[in-house]
Amino acid sequence: MRPLTLQRVVWTCIGLAALLFGAVLLALKLGAVTISVTDLVFDLGRMALGKTNALPTEYRLIVFDLRLPRIVLGILVGAALSVAGASYQALLRNPLADPYVLGVSSGAAVGSILALLFLRGFSLATPLGALAGAGATIAGVYFLGRREGQLDTATLLLGGVVCMSFFSAMIMFLTTTLIGRDLRGVTFWLMGDLSTPVPAAMQGIFAVGLLAGVGAIYSTSADLNLLLTGEREAIHLGVDVTRVKLVVYVSASLLTALAVSSSGAIGYVGLLVPHIVRLIFGSDYRLLIPASAICGSIAIVLADTLARTIVPPTELPVGAMTAMAGAPVFIYLLRRGLR
Repeated sequence: MRPLTLQRVVWTCIGLAALLFGAVLLALKLGAVTISVTDLVFDLGRMALGKTNALPTEYRLIVFDLRLPRIVLGILVGAALSVAGASYQALLRNPLADPYVLGVSSGAAVGSILALLFLRGFSLATPLGALAGAGATIAGVYFLGRREGQLDTATLLLGGVVCMSFFSAMIMFLTTTLIGRDLRGVTFWLMGDLSTPVPAAMQGIFAVGLLAGVGAIYSTSADLNLLLTGEREAIHLGVDVTRVKLVVYVSASLLTALAVSSSGAIGYVGLLVPHIVRLIFGSDYRLLIPASAICGSIAIVLADTLARTIVPPTELPVGAMTAMAGAPVFIYLLRRGLR
């Protein structure tokens, strides 16, 4: 295998960013009203120059008020979940770890719902509640998964399944306190939904949190490579394992909380995307983390485009699309691990 260089990382990210731009154009083009790619390119240029007033009102409503904010949210959510999944897989040394399978997404969802019920007047209640739920869940799963001072794969997965089942029961109990439109909205949101408008301020907070979380995790990428060999070996090689765990756990929980508070529980993205990236680009976390972020954005944008165009005019939850793709991969990895 050829050594990883900064030039290779940069060019790989540029190539993936070009694919992401193509996915964005496809998502803007497809829908109930089809728009030509040529018009989209020129209109995006006008938007960049601040000349959107020259566009027809209906066209501006469809492209820039409905589709583009949804795509931007999908980009943020996909990047957050993919980097969180790759981080959990490194720390737990388990290819089956991801925010959904470990119950972190369900814990964040419970935190979000509790915040909505009891802290309605506080603007940051939802993300802070999701962060508290995600952090408590990953801490619980981590302690449940330890046996005789070491992480046990089967126990870890069992702990994640137990936590997810418990939080699912809590979610069902909490949703019974809602009525009418609130109940329908929360139910659809829990299946993974990008159609609910997210305020621009919240998207700004999400973007800042995403950059901070991914940056913090990327700063430990060299240490994560060594942690894959085992905690004791990493300590002998000079890695401050406690510091790395704290930084990555907090950052990955932050990314999961931001994603869940904005779009609900979208499953298997953190499982599927990092494995695809490893197969194509290798397992070096200096490349795996940025590549997973961009590929996760591509995956969510394409999944959401399929969800809103496969059975028009009905829109399916994007979480249904990712689950149908991710569940078979999870079963394959589980069977391979058992063998």
